[in-house]
Amino acid sequence: MILDLNSSLRRSVGLILTMGVMISSQAQYAPAAGVPGTTAIPASADTIVMWASGCSVIRGLQDIAVPTSGYASAGDSSQAIGPAGGNTIVSLGDGGVATLTFAHPIVDRPGFDFAVFENGFIAGGPDMAFLELGFVEVSSDGLRFVRFPAVDHTQDSVQIANGGTMDASSLYNLAGKYTSGFGTPFDLAELRDSTGLDLQHITHVRVIDVVGALDDNFATHDSRGHKINDPYPTPFASSGFDLDAVGVMHADGISGVEDLHQAGLQVYPNPVSTKLYIQLNSNETAALSISDMSGRLYREMQLTGTSSIDVADLSPGIYTLNVTTDTRTFTHLIIKQ
Repeated sequence: MILDLNSSLRRSVGLILTMGVMISSQAQYAPAAGVPGTTAIPASADTIVMWASGCSVIRGLQDIAVPTSGYASAGDSSQAIGPAGGNTIVSLGDGGVATLTFAHPIVDRPGFDFAVFENGFIAGGPDMAFLELGFVEVSSDGLRFVRFPAVDHTQDSVQIANGGTMDASSLYNLAGKYTSGFGTPFDLAELRDSTGLDLQHITHVRVIDVVGALDDNFATHDSRGHKINDPYPTPFASSGFDLDAVGVMHADGISGVEDLHQAGLQVYPNPVSTKLYIQLNSNETAALSISDMSGRLYREMQLTGTSSIDVADLSPGIYTLNVTTDTRTFTHLIIKQ
């Protein structure tokens, strides 16, 4: 009996130690938007200097296990262009793909470099939400793409059904981690050892819907070989990842808000509807021009102090604002709503 007890004790200790190792290896990641420690990027963040200007989409089926289910059809590729919000999305369907392009290359600088926005929603408490996930890849030439190493610590024994919820803190490098209005950020530095990728010249971002099925015939896996479990099936027009937008924090040739502030220059509001205000915090005079993305000139003027520019007649879209002072030229993108 003593031997049996000791044997049982050893087995129990071994199980506890094993469980301890398992638990410690299941590190939790940044929590949901609004929770301390989150990395969620608000769509209104002034750190976003640019939004995607082009998008192409290859739709996936509404249910990958049912060939006759039809393809996702909600939205279209144009609705992934420009700023997040406004209830405009394009649904990718199971395994669908969206490839986005930008007016200026994305570059690797300290911190997060871009963020992907989806339209998930809170359900069952601040830490739990209905989320649809996607892999993210980048390219310097539009031909060779490199995927961010995604990790999912969600259980993979019970299928999350349509309408089921997930915990953002179990997810890493998966687009759709955050709910509507908040982008999932990505840091290009994580891909520094990738062959054929110029981190100072990222021209394309690709989002690929994760098929969250646990069925071995259709399952997708994270970078560690773990099945990714998200709501499945979602057999309707808005099936799969609902891409809202991709915002960029670091772009080649674009002056961010911090750059402008350091130079004593303010540009607001952005996006703009009718009047754009340019404020110089010094006595110097600056030359301003506004052009569309093809280089067509729309406005030229001299600035002193605070000036307002009527842009009500401009068509909605993305424009380049150039401001030249006595010592420096700034290029900033503005969005006309």
